Amino acid sequence: MPEPSTTAVRQTPSGVIHDIGYQRYEGPRLGRRQVFGALYLHGLRTAFGFGRSAKAKIFPWLVVGIVSLVAVALAAIRSQIGEPVATYAQFADAMSWLVIFFVAVVAPELVSRDLRSGVLPLYFSRPLPRSDYALAKLLALSTSLWLLLGGPQLLMFLGAAFTTKQGMRGVWNELLDLLPGLLYAGLWAVVFASVGLLVASLTGKRAFAAGGVVAVFLMTTPIVGVLSILPSRAANELAGLASPSTLVQGVGIWSLGDLLVEGDPGEMTIGGFGPLYALAAVLLVAGATALLLARYRKVAS
Repeated sequence: MPEPSTTAVRQTPSGVIHDIGYQRYEGPRLGRRQVFGALYLHGLRTAFGFGRSAKAKIFPWLVVGIVSLVAVALAAIRSQIGEPVATYAQFADAMSWLVIFFVAVVAPELVSRDLRSGVLPLYFSRPLPRSDYALAKLLALSTSLWLLLGGPQLLMFLGAAFTTKQGMRGVWNELLDLLPGLLYAGLWAVVFASVGLLVASLTGKRAFAAGGVVAVFLMTTPIVGVLSILPSRAANELAGLASPSTLVQGVGIWSLGDLLVEGDPGEMTIGGFGPLYALAAVLLVAGATALLLARYRKVAS
């Protein structure tokens, strides 16, 4: 039986490469840091609806408008009566309920959409570790929340600085009050962002993610209420540990003192457990971040 000709096999074409005119990329190859920065900026723009439809901008900017309007109103009232209606830290506490709904809307936009659309394998096929993806989203959400609370505080500061009757000394004193308020806003931002993003990362359905975020923050409040009316004084002072919102307020009471509780007789009491509140806040943020990283080590694998 004759054997097939190897020469004929070699001469048979197996494929054709067509040059369709694409130019080869000859620019710089950016690394991990630039990828992280691009993802962070994209997340920050997404939080406020930039680069998205007009409908997506309605809620974020509605919240921004509300908190800014409140800040302007407080500054105007202060200019008339000559004394602050609320400190910068108290303003952050008063706006915390809006922060909850802002997180419930923005966090699913940052992570749930990617889970649902199945684009995570494309992200991770590039030089982007899974931990960088999660941390970039967390940093973007934390920054947006800090801007949401810190921006109006800056408006309040400008109003007070231009109406003070003590000259530069009054401006300096006002700045010393503003800085703790900005740090306190940062605490709200980090705690709410870490918890909210973790909850949102558990599902690709934005409605479920938003409901889960609201449930975590609001359904823990009744627990605080029950513990605060127990006959035990220690239970009353430790009640704030049961909810992220009251946990942040407890840290603020311990660290800021009169800047937060002055003139507010209904403020929660923490007794001598201030350091415990601070430790609990650190553990909450660290634990939520660790679980978020663990979540993205398994997703799309």
